[in-house]
Amino acid sequence: MKAVRSIRNAVATLGAIFAVGAAQANPVPWQLNLTPGVTTVSREIYDLHNLTMIICTVIGVIIIAAMIWSIFHHRKSKGAVAANFTHNTTAEVIWTVVPILLLIVMAVPATKTLFKMYDTTDSAMTVKINGAQWLWRYEYQGQGVQFTSRLARDSDRTRTLDSGLDPAKVVDKGENVYLLDVDHPLVLPIDTKIRFVVTSDDVIHSWWVPQFGWKQDANPGLIGENWTRIDKPGIYRGQCTELCGRDHGFMPIVVKAVSKAEFQTWLAQEKAAEAAANMAQAGGTAAAAAPAVATAP
Repeated sequence: MKAVRSIRNAVATLGAIFAVGAAQANPVPWQLNLTPGVTTVSREIYDLHNLTMIICTVIGVIIIAAMIWSIFHHRKSKGAVAANFTHNTTAEVIWTVVPILLLIVMAVPATKTLFKMYDTTDSAMTVKINGAQWLWRYEYQGQGVQFTSRLARDSDRTRTLDSGLDPAKVVDKGENVYLLDVDHPLVLPIDTKIRFVVTSDDVIHSWWVPQFGWKQDANPGLIGENWTRIDKPGIYRGQCTELCGRDHGFMPIVVKAVSKAEFQTWLAQEKAAEAAANMAQAGGTAAAAAPAVATAP
């Protein structure tokens, strides 16, 4: 266990060398390295990436250094004479055992993370995600709340070639959100294991929020599963990552992570609004279906 903790500490320390902009959850322009994200899985993937990067970098440096040293010290002008031997048991053991150990060091945490990524058991809630050209439909299973999420009006107006509007001016709280904002974000509670079931109404889509550390294809006629546990509140943006037709680039994803108390308040408001809308619709339908009553002159 001490060895594992030492490796994790080394990865965290050395990984900071590779991380540019890692202090922010959202990806930033010219960012090097992955984003550490805001979920348990995303951070484990980030650590695995750094571990693999460090191992590969060290191996590359050793090999290149050995190659340069050998070329320099065994050049013809120095009168180098080639060695004449059939094998070296010590060297063969080293270059067999060391790679095996390195593979084990990388494979064990990678396998654990891979299994964890698809373990949706013990989820506190389930959200159904339906992709369609070119929008997302969200349904909170068992809560009676569902809605459609489309590209925000500002971005939709600006994207037309003859709009005369400047994409750089489509901002939200100082952040440029052109083609990255929606009219109705997905609201989720933090510190809660949330299961997602993902499908599609028409063609293949793919639901992806970089800060969550995974993406899930939405296939028509099939159900895909994934999960997340968000650690801190915030606005997290993503996009469809499967070419799905003409407006593929215009179906962004926005997740608003809030505290559990705020989520319950929001959920109650959504339920009330949906109930009122259903009652109004039912009333309108009943009125339209009622027979006309003739009045006496």
